[in-house]
Amino acid sequence: MDIDTIKNFTIKDYHKVYKNKEASPIEITQFFLDRIHLLDSSLRAFLTIDETGALQRARELEEKKLGEADLPPLYGIPMAIKDNICIQGLPTTCGSRILSNYRSPFDATVIEKIKKAGGIFLGKTNMDEFAMGSSTENSGFGPTRNPFDPSRVPGGSSGGSAASVAALEAPLALGSDTGGSVRQPAAFCGIVGLRPTYGRVSRYGLISFASSLDQIGTLTRNVQDTLTLFTVISGQDNRDSTCAPYPPFSFSDDLPENEIKKMKVGVAKEYFNPGVDPVITQRIQEILKILTNEGFEIIEVSLPHTDYALEAYYIVAPAEASSNLARYDGIAYGYRCSHPLNLQDLYTRTRTTGFGKETLRRIILGTYCLSSGYYDEFYLKGMQVRTLVKKDFEDCFEKCDILLTPVTPHLPFKFGEKSHDPYQMYLADVFTIPSAMAGIPALSLNCGYHQHLPIGLQVLGAPFQEGKILSFATFLEKTLSVPPPVIKSVNLKKEVL
Repeated sequence: MDIDTIKNFTIKDYHKVYKNKEASPIEITQFFLDRIHLLDSSLRAFLTIDETGALQRARELEEKKLGEADLPPLYGIPMAIKDNICIQGLPTTCGSRILSNYRSPFDATVIEKIKKAGGIFLGKTNMDEFAMGSSTENSGFGPTRNPFDPSRVPGGSSGGSAASVAALEAPLALGSDTGGSVRQPAAFCGIVGLRPTYGRVSRYGLISFASSLDQIGTLTRNVQDTLTLFTVISGQDNRDSTCAPYPPFSFSDDLPENEIKKMKVGVAKEYFNPGVDPVITQRIQEILKILTNEGFEIIEVSLPHTDYALEAYYIVAPAEASSNLARYDGIAYGYRCSHPLNLQDLYTRTRTTGFGKETLRRIILGTYCLSSGYYDEFYLKGMQVRTLVKKDFEDCFEKCDILLTPVTPHLPFKFGEKSHDPYQMYLADVFTIPSAMAGIPALSLNCGYHQHLPIGLQVLGAPFQEGKILSFATFLEKTLSVPPPVIKSVNLKKEVL
């Protein structure tokens, strides 16, 4: 197998190769491990590479000698896993030095399901510390680089997972999305990223940032693989009290084209403003013309509270982070400062040296919002705005089936370009945060390139309507025929080292 052969493969293609005895799970796994060894010293998508475990798992799958009809849905498919999702025996650092010595004693629910489905884990991927960031510059272990241009960021916080799939270090990956952390890096890396409805996928074994917002999502090279992976990881879990009482997702991939074309496509005017790169606006307008020519009905809608979602998010999310991250105090697990003078000194020095600057900023902000006298003024008002944002989407989906928006207001930016101004960095998620606040499903799809950099299109749907999103995205992917990323090397110029 070589990259030119494998670049367009879907999961079904890998299974066809296995059934025809053209390659084995060991050979495919070794192909991706070789890609990691070739590229990752420059790319830095992975924090942990489990070569021994991956090859052992591939060997076990081969020895089962399953019949053609018995192949589980992810049989022999190597995967990359974001480093805030627990895999038993492997490090789970959340991109933070405060968890640098932590190895998970258990598997997350999604990991159990993937193992049962025949998946193989290549390792754990880099991320912004505790998923707090939009560029993977906030990792405690150094940044990941964008495979298209290593002087630019891959997005965040799931930047390592997105970069690994774009560079074909893995065909599939899992990430987590709190305010856009799957969709934004998917857009920056030219792949498909799905954030399911909040509660559609169990969060058991996902280390928390903001519990009412966090959701595990998928990163793949095509919509068909998104569908397969989402089907595997979705479904109710009694160990997660926030998991919705829904069975695993089921989808028929032979939905007639004429049924898809009956969908009403909404376009929200608030998502097309002077702050959006004209290149992105122009490309989406071109796509709307294509859809009109294909017979789709395009409807202009309004989401009037969109402008308030970003501010509300940066009250709600830091407040929940402040509560969740209080457990990292140097007592139970994780990093502990050396030779503390007393308990107060232990807490102070452990947290000051263990957490990075952005994480400390959000903890302090969240603690302030939850403090006596300010809870009602800040956190409660933030939750009230969240309700208004959610109501906007509910009203919108009474008029249309799906919404189309940009994923980001700009193309991938250069390292250091926004890190000096936190607010400018937060604006990178301005189009993904509203849907996260509302808990609705959303998908990022590569819809084209500008000067070799990918452009992302966001498809939004009503709660638990992933089927509509995936149907539409499948049609659009076929119609646009945008080629997937092909990264043969990562050339680091001296100025970006």
